[in-house]
Amino acid sequence: MNEPIIIVSGLPRSGTSMMMKMLEAGGMKVVTDMIREADADNPRGYYEFEQAKKVETDASWLPGMRGRAFKMVSMLLKKLPKDFEYKVIFMRRDMDELLASQEKMLERLGKPAGPDNANMAEHFSRHLSDIEAWLADAENFDVLYIQYSDVISSGEASARRIAEFVDHALDVRSMEAVVDASLYRNRR
Repeated sequence: MNEPIIIVSGLPRSGTSMMMKMLEAGGMKVVTDMIREADADNPRGYYEFEQAKKVETDASWLPGMRGRAFKMVSMLLKKLPKDFEYKVIFMRRDMDELLASQEKMLERLGKPAGPDNANMAEHFSRHLSDIEAWLADAENFDVLYIQYSDVISSGEASARRIAEFVDHALDVRSMEAVVDASLYRNRR
């Protein structure tokens, strides 16, 4: 009952799906509903959990998440109830790479691009400053910031940091094996 809830978070297209796959490969129980299927943009799956998007109106599922990991966009972290302990693996990615990845995904889906990249970068940067400051002050949140490019270049070292952070006996080699540099398609 005292185990923290593990959350993989970050901006869209920051590597959260890869991190969920790493945790799963390492032996952690991950929660996903598999509603959003793998596609060209995330060939190994999105690892989303629709209930997480509704946390502000229904958090009844949260007690069952202790000792498990699920994915949640960073915009929703402030909506989590304060009566749980959380460990957040927060994915960071170069803003230009993130925006290029998002633009290509929207283009492939035939969806409008939305605001231009300069406006999106400003919006995302403000959000990151806000959420990181909030997380620093939130007593029931412990956060590990992981840079996407570091995982690609040093999968084993990243996997070790993650295993230590979540305090689970994870299979670091299996976690490292998930890292696929060929999927790092939007490099600076």
